[in-house]
Amino acid sequence: MALDNQTIQEALISNFPLSVKDFHEQHGMLAFEVEAEDIHQVIKFLKEDNQMRFNFMTDLCGVHYPDFEDEKQLAVVYHLHNWMDNVRIRVKTFLSVKNPTVDSMTDLFKSANWQERETFDFYGIIFKNHPQLKRILNMDEMESHPLRKEFPLEDGGRTDKDDRFFGRTIHNC
Repeated sequence: MALDNQTIQEALISNFPLSVKDFHEQHGMLAFEVEAEDIHQVIKFLKEDNQMRFNFMTDLCGVHYPDFEDEKQLAVVYHLHNWMDNVRIRVKTFLSVKNPTVDSMTDLFKSANWQERETFDFYGIIFKNHPQLKRILNMDEMESHPLRKEFPLEDGGRTDKDDRFFGRTIHNC
């Protein structure tokens, strides 16, 4: 029997009734949320269960939602792929901006190593039990996390830029 979104959803609800929610499909891909404290256990199930077999982590990234409440301002999104049945899913977990900590997936997927480091570097999300969680692209001395939306995109004090050259002029007709 081929693995389908309904089977995945039923297996997750049956095994993790209090941890998984908000199931929906986008472009045929099942997407859902998992409570942060249970994310490692759920992804481990998705990888190791004989029916699920999500053996490849395609991507792991962070997202900042500055307009959400503090407990849901940061998120980690995981894209998993079952190669045998050619099924992809998206798993999201929300984190508090005051304590952005979640379990590392490096023990399950080696590819999570660099992806978690990049997410830490740009969003400040801390991955517990990561073997070497440190900045990967920005300088170690940097104190901010540049993809959080709490900082302006540009330095308002710059005098070396002329908005006319960047398509930001206002045309009065």
